[in-house]
Amino acid sequence: MEITPAEIASAAAAQKQGAAPATQELMGAEILVKALQAEGVKYIWGYPGGAVLYIYDALYKQDTMQHVLVRHEQAAIHAADGYARATGDVGVALVTSGPGVTNAVTGIATAYMDSIPMVIITGQVPTAAIGLDAFQECDTVGITRPIVKHNFLVKDVRDVASTLKKAFHIARSGRPGPVVVDIPKDVSFKKTAFEGYPKTIEMRSYNPVRRGHGGQIRKALQLLLTAKRPYIYTGGGVLLGNATEELRTLVDMLGYPVTNTLMGLGAYPASDRKFLGMPGMHGTVQANNAMQNCDVLLAVGARFDDRVIGNPKHFAQNERKIIHVDIDPSSISKRVKVDIPIVGDVKDVLTELIAMVRETPTRADAAALAAWWDTIEGWRSRDCLKYSMGSSDVIKPQYVVETLWNMTKDADTYITSDVGQHQMWAAQYYRFDEPRRWINSGGLGTMGVGIPYAMGIKLAKPQSEVFCITGEGSVQMNIQELSTCLQYNTPIKVVSLNNRYLGMVRQWQEIEYSGRYSHSYMDALPNFVKLAEAFGHVGMLIERPQDVEPALREARKLKDRTVFMDFRTDPTENVFPMVQAGKGITEMLLGSEDL
Repeated sequence: MEITPAEIASAAAAQKQGAAPATQELMGAEILVKALQAEGVKYIWGYPGGAVLYIYDALYKQDTMQHVLVRHEQAAIHAADGYARATGDVGVALVTSGPGVTNAVTGIATAYMDSIPMVIITGQVPTAAIGLDAFQECDTVGITRPIVKHNFLVKDVRDVASTLKKAFHIARSGRPGPVVVDIPKDVSFKKTAFEGYPKTIEMRSYNPVRRGHGGQIRKALQLLLTAKRPYIYTGGGVLLGNATEELRTLVDMLGYPVTNTLMGLGAYPASDRKFLGMPGMHGTVQANNAMQNCDVLLAVGARFDDRVIGNPKHFAQNERKIIHVDIDPSSISKRVKVDIPIVGDVKDVLTELIAMVRETPTRADAAALAAWWDTIEGWRSRDCLKYSMGSSDVIKPQYVVETLWNMTKDADTYITSDVGQHQMWAAQYYRFDEPRRWINSGGLGTMGVGIPYAMGIKLAKPQSEVFCITGEGSVQMNIQELSTCLQYNTPIKVVSLNNRYLGMVRQWQEIEYSGRYSHSYMDALPNFVKLAEAFGHVGMLIERPQDVEPALREARKLKDRTVFMDFRTDPTENVFPMVQAGKGITEMLLGSEDL
């Protein structure tokens, strides 16, 4: 079923002579595989079932793509998602009908919220049985409609190739996102004439704008160069748009302060003085105060979400001019009214803006900018991320992350996380200098993504070090994928900050619910060392601060083994700074003394 060298040579010769490619009679499943090969797909994560067996049979007959058998469909989507985040390629997953689809829903929604390019192929009952409550039937199109960029139900085998072409085009262009292609079993079985995969596709109803409006960009430049207190606020769109080099060039040319959101970390180097840290609910004092007190804000590939700006009414109290660059027009003025909207690809818009900066002799007011930097340095001097090591017999979670960063900052390293306190500590204390190295669930906040993300990345980047920073709650949600790690030789390192609580829930219960810890304590945790060993991996228990660094060093030496490190951390530690719900971003709690 693979595209053979003879077929490639024949097609090339036919194209050279201007002849149409030879027609073949192929099953829908075979056409699907050829489409995936034509798209350059290297890995597919999935789980077989009755509705997709013809597709699995076609996969069996080829050798250009590797299928990874996960232990749960949710993990298939997360692994393909992690692969897409780290590489920028479209992630591909394959699940069967009914429960295969419903198990995949959380993963699809996770990718949708973070605008990740994915194509999810789902099996469906035969077309004649759709709507009759057949075995393992569900309304895939209806269920996934709110959580995909687009979805398709392929009812005719002749449409398989063109539908796949559309799916990949939609997934990777404009604002990226997941696309579901639902294929009934009879469509994968039926045969049709196949004349080759389409080279191009035209969709009259889908033509995302790439180039920003020149006049708007010129207005933005004028505003930026007349600012007294400028600030550059960037989000995940900079990474998704592969615009980190352009962002760095612009920031360095202007000399303005910059912040990256949780999803944008690494777009600008955290080690550079112009980087003020992450903004928002658990952002730094200097990042949040600059956001609130700037007079001109350039927002690039960010969406002013609730975790970043806090209460919109509080944010609106201070007058500022806002420039908003985004590929998605629906994101502009959605939560915050902006003054200069620029719809376009962020890479293209920043490239044009840089060219305009170079052409104009005008520069910002140096004295005003120096005064603004003095103000920022005053905020920064508070060192809001400083923490106490406490007694010598308790491991502080921040210390684990900071030690890992010091150890790996010069190595080729990827960090994934689950969701909770450990996620915020990772974002605060691991200082990302490069893009696509920080892989986490931002918009949906999905627990259980860490291990699948890590194993997806390790397949794509086998020479890189991949660490999953997790908690004892999150990690149990997809811990069965340690079996997948063994089968497919993806030696990841799991850093579990085990505080015996659902930490972020406990923190909120302490602060907002008078310490009523309702069902946030883990009463019956497994022995993670023995569990890791049962899966065929290495397990470590670390209980003393002086053992943190040696354990991490030992784990790194075991390059070909998955290592699960169970760090027993301080159960009372909270994430600070913190902005409570309904508060403004400058109304921060900086420590337990503020409670």
